[in-house]
Amino acid sequence: MQAASLQQINISKGGIPKLPILDAVVTPLGIQGDVQAHPQFHGGPRQALLVISSEGIEELVQAGYPLYPGALGENITTRGLDRRTLRLGQRYRIGQVVIELTKMREPCNALTPYGPGIQKAVFDAQVKAKDPSSPKWGLAGVYARVVTPGTIYVGDPVALLDELA
Repeated sequence: MQAASLQQINISKGGIPKLPILDAVVTPLGIQGDVQAHPQFHGGPRQALLVISSEGIEELVQAGYPLYPGALGENITTRGLDRRTLRLGQRYRIGQVVIELTKMREPCNALTPYGPGIQKAVFDAQVKAKDPSSPKWGLAGVYARVVTPGTIYVGDPVALLDELA
């Protein structure tokens, strides 16, 4: 099995899509230079980063949605990290940075331009109930808090450190 890695780092001046950059300084409030269009819903210390797997994006492309890394508004696009194994409370090291998964992302109407029904394609009642057996688990992404700030680079390894009960 190939080790997981950081495929893409994404930022925007507010809203989606987020566009790729090669490296980033990550603080407790997220990536320097990234802006959330609706800070009342996104961002803050418990939702500093949004993580999505490139394999999940590829599943959605196969289902007919015109997506690409950054389109869903994620800051971190991974490769080789199985979305079905993500659990709230897990801690991951990405290069120098340590993050902790805190909340499943509930998609909003900002995703509608990618196709009618995309919200239902990536999120359901099981995900809302924090049930990882949902076939849609992790497709919308997972929010994370920053435990250890630092700099990240495209290609950095992504490794599970531990889980909090």
